[in-house]
Amino acid sequence: MRSALFAVTLAAICLACQPVLAQDIPPLSKGQMLYVPVYSHISHGNLDHRGKASELLLSTMLSLRNTDPALPITVTSVRYYDTEGKMLRDYLAKPLVLAPMASSEVFVEHKDKSGGSGANFVVEWNSERPVNTPVVESVNAYFFGTQSVAFTSPGRPIAAQR
Repeated sequence: MRSALFAVTLAAICLACQPVLAQDIPPLSKGQMLYVPVYSHISHGNLDHRGKASELLLSTMLSLRNTDPALPITVTSVRYYDTEGKMLRDYLAKPLVLAPMASSEVFVEHKDKSGGSGANFVVEWNSERPVNTPVVESVNAYFFGTQSVAFTSPGRPIAAQR
């Protein structure tokens, strides 16, 4: 028993002493097209008599964050697509300039289930000079009474500016 406790304690100490590895700094960029997963609902629970799981509707906040401390970026497009790939709406009537270290957001209400479980945003941004790539992610959430669900989905580059 003592040797098992010693082994567990030693393993915990070894893990705690491991160096924390920083993420690689992404290269500077003049623009990208980003794919951001969104979940307007998630399936959960058991299957009913028709073979369907229960669905929980979620709201989504798309967060757009300029991480460059010196230069602005311009968000040129924020398009929302459903599970089948049909564009539902473009959230920008005109380009959005984000000052250095500035943020903006787009919100999809929890009652809007038009996107489905495979909904997504495609965000395009650019800059006149190479900058730190922005952080673009969705925050998918449901809060009601004592129940809550919240998780993020990071944006992924699918094309670089040419």
